[in-house]
Amino acid sequence: MDRSTLDTLAWGAVGALAFLVLAQGYRLFAEDGVGFLPLLGVAVVVFAASSLVAHLAATRLR
Repeated sequence: MDRSTLDTLAWGAVGALAFLVLAQGYRLFAEDGVGFLPLLGVAVVVFAASSLVAHLAATRLR
């Protein structure tokens, strides 16, 4: 894999993990939480969206 692909995937992982940290904090303080599978599904969508945005921003800045 080339460097730009790895950078894009890394930013996707950062976005997904940031979402999961916020979701875990919400589940810690709220009584009614969302299940694990919906959170995982949203994390995958956040991963894809943040990877796409990182790729578009990198190509725009070059």
